Amino acid sequence: MFLGQRIRQDEKINIGANIRRIRKERNIGQKEMAEQLQLRKIPISRETYVKLERGIRNIGASELKAIKEILETTYEDLLKETD
Repeated sequence: MFLGQRIRQDEKINIGANIRRIRKERNIGQKEMAEQLQLRKIPISRETYVKLERGIRNIGASELKAIKEILETTYEDLLKETD
């Protein structure tokens, strides 16, 4: 995986919705997620993070890796197909 690449969501896999679902299950707020990402050297604001969850902005591979670590989840769960 190339950490500088962006990953596009599509109709079958909504990465942002999966991130949102898992984040809410963990009782973590969007502001806290942005702060945790910043601590991992991911330059992101809360507003930009919201765009990731809404699918307005494509997610970077390094962002996805950091989100996986923060949420203590798997790539499989983050890339789960939409029902």
